[in-house]
Amino acid sequence: MDAHEQDSFREFVATRSSALLKTAVLLSGGDRHAGEDLLQNALVKAAGRWQRIDEPEAYVRRILYRQQVSRWRLKWPRRELAVAEPPERAASGDGTAAAELRIVMRGALSKLTARQRTVLVLRYYEDLPEAEVAAVLGCSVGTVRSTTHRSLARLRGLAPELAQLDRSGPAGASPHSRDFSPMEVSP
Repeated sequence: MDAHEQDSFREFVATRSSALLKTAVLLSGGDRHAGEDLLQNALVKAAGRWQRIDEPEAYVRRILYRQQVSRWRLKWPRRELAVAEPPERAASGDGTAAAELRIVMRGALSKLTARQRTVLVLRYYEDLPEAEVAAVLGCSVGTVRSTTHRSLARLRGLAPELAQLDRSGPAGASPHSRDFSPMEVSP
């Protein structure tokens, strides 16, 4: 990697690493340390091919997804530790409801299987269409649909307060409006 490519890579990491870390943490079930490891490994892989990458963010995100898929295909999955952390930034007002929602969402996500969590992150947090999720995960669109359906049902069962919010929505919005998604919780 020459000096210009190094500068380009450093600039990419400086500007996009926080957004990529949020995705990695969600993919890791809310475990910030595992998310940091996932992102670091993805950036190392991207650095080795930096001069040949046309769309760096898409490339790094694809590495994140594929690494996560590889993790849940391991013969002996690692135990996950659910950790509730306070929000990183102050919200307007007292922010209690938003903080409680984040804690509930993070806890419920950590109880899903890695596959279920990955499908929900790709569909709702990354806002990818079903066909693209299927391509990333190497499965059919029908598998994505059924996994999404079962994952949301399990998520609602693990955290009934999310089902209440889903029915009422913010300011009476429908559960499928763009104003609300189950993945609006920042890691």
